[in-house]
Amino acid sequence: MSEIREWPRIAVIGAGAVGGYFGGMFVRAGAPTVFIGRKGFVDAVNANGLVLDKSHGQERIAARASTEMSAVRDCSLILFCVKANDTSATAKQMAPFLAPDAIVVCLQNGVDNADRVRAAANVVAVPAAVYVAVSVPETGRVKHLARGDLIIGPRSKITTELTKLFIRASIPCRISDNIEGELWVKLLRNCALNAISALGHTRYGEIAQNADAKQLMKQIIDEVLAVAQAAGIALPGIGDLESGMAAAMELATQMADALSSTAQDLDRGRSTEIDALNGYIARLGAKLGIPAPVNHALFTLVKLAEQKAVS
Repeated sequence: MSEIREWPRIAVIGAGAVGGYFGGMFVRAGAPTVFIGRKGFVDAVNANGLVLDKSHGQERIAARASTEMSAVRDCSLILFCVKANDTSATAKQMAPFLAPDAIVVCLQNGVDNADRVRAAANVVAVPAAVYVAVSVPETGRVKHLARGDLIIGPRSKITTELTKLFIRASIPCRISDNIEGELWVKLLRNCALNAISALGHTRYGEIAQNADAKQLMKQIIDEVLAVAQAAGIALPGIGDLESGMAAAMELATQMADALSSTAQDLDRGRSTEIDALNGYIARLGAKLGIPAPVNHALFTLVKLAEQKAVS
């Protein structure tokens, strides 16, 4: 990617809440952007534009959208925003249409998406820890509640240029030399909050004020940290249960009005990403000989709820 003068052509693959928000921020800034998503979203955006609903008011943005993966052709920056469960399959669908210089940024939950995109599509893939509270109250409208910042890495010429691009689009972004650790910090927070929010149908702020929920969070976090230690992962700023709990509570406070993405998926009758969250901890723990019964229980309960919601 050359020094920033002109915008690169951008494609957003998986235009849901996260893709709609970050893609919308690039459109707002003047970047040529195409959204690739479901027919309902595509029809709404092509007919009426994308509505960004922020605390200071709504903004309707003229945007271009397509249901065809071939729309990614000639785009040099891909914002990859599909559900973690769909990463490998979508990357394979994308691969034949990618420009030789394309860079994919994985704006997803989970810790191994960039690896899976690289394996499936043979492309430069950059992992990102994404912090944003967004929802889609109606097709073509993205409601922003809190934050909207990224951590990418590791430090390189590519990530330095990407950071400039994101900041130019008014998206706060910083580079970490321990991006794996940052992804695990996000995983810890997601494991601590997402399933409780989904199963209790409750917002983060309510979880943070409930003594029993906080006790459950501590058990979840204790298991996550034990699995991370066994896997040799260092989580920046988190060395024990107390600091892990503080990180989860910080997010719950910053995004007090947010329902987890897992809760939103169940509400909309869609598959969740619980396999990449508490399920990931349970599986990796079993592989490493580290028990994670609480994460396994939450994973199981969400999967049962998901079966009912999706059927």
